[in-house]
Amino acid sequence: MAMPKKGSRLITVADVVFRWRIRHRPTYCEGNGWTPLSFSVEHAAQPANVLKVTLPCARPDNWLGERAIAVRPVLVESTIRRALDEGWAPDRRGRPFSLDITEDELPDLLGEPPNYVIPFLWGMIPLGGGIKDLPRARQIWPQ
Repeated sequence: MAMPKKGSRLITVADVVFRWRIRHRPTYCEGNGWTPLSFSVEHAAQPANVLKVTLPCARPDNWLGERAIAVRPVLVESTIRRALDEGWAPDRRGRPFSLDITEDELPDLLGEPPNYVIPFLWGMIPLGGGIKDLPRARQIWPQ
């Protein structure tokens, strides 16, 4: 079963176009920070097997202010490459392929240390920042 196209983005890795997507709204467990941030990837032209990537942090829109990370294309590309190296065959039918990323693997996949953020009422504060950083923070909820 193909994942929904609405809300997905395209990315090209090794001359193959993939579609990736993060669930639009958090589940109850994701909102509470009980389950980590995850995203799905599939072959864009002929979806057959889905890759499910789980990251070692909460979603940025979690309700309890748990430490979070923004999913950027560099991370998606790196996880696709790793999954392909580990045997994911996006063009063959089968069970979804799971890739669980650990805290120690994030710097290698991102090419730099991860930039964590903490949700705070109206926006995001960079980890280690304070209330003075809020005006520069990205708004996550409409006012």
